Amino acid sequence: MGQEGEKILGENRRMLILKWLKESEKPLTGSDLSKRTKVSRQVIVQDISLLKARNEPIIATSQGYILFDVERKETQKEQVIACQHTPEDTKNELYTIVDNGGTVKDVTVEHPLYGDLTASLFVSNRLEADQFLAKLSVTNASLLSELTSGVHLHTIEASSTTQLAAVCQALKKEGFLLED
Repeated sequence: MGQEGEKILGENRRMLILKWLKESEKPLTGSDLSKRTKVSRQVIVQDISLLKARNEPIIATSQGYILFDVERKETQKEQVIACQHTPEDTKNELYTIVDNGGTVKDVTVEHPLYGDLTASLFVSNRLEADQFLAKLSVTNASLLSELTSGVHLHTIEASSTTQLAAVCQALKKEGFLLED
């Protein structure tokens, strides 16, 4: 590695990024990693791509990069649910899921040209929901569900099938669950 203030190069930088992701309890942003390693955010994006190409379980979320915890996955239950609502109802949908013990792993829409488009979210509490919505507002981006008149899928994760059922029941009560 280099001296104080010197940027960290290549493979050493990628190993440090991986170490930091393993140690972190919260997502690490590209900007944070960029500052720590004294390289541009674009270099970090390339490093993450190279690490993913080596099958490192790194996921880019709206809050930053996380390392997928295989042990945690084994203890969690998952269910894919179909929802439909307006963009204005997104906050209520996210709150409904997390307030009932669920984590929103991702969102998927069916695009006419590209097929399924999926984005990782990993929103598990109101603070993370608020951060996601703040980023949505600041970036002036569109929700994926806006491509499909509000229809979208979520992979929901919870500690038990009972909690998953509670999430679905609450979404149904709010009118967000898409049913036959």
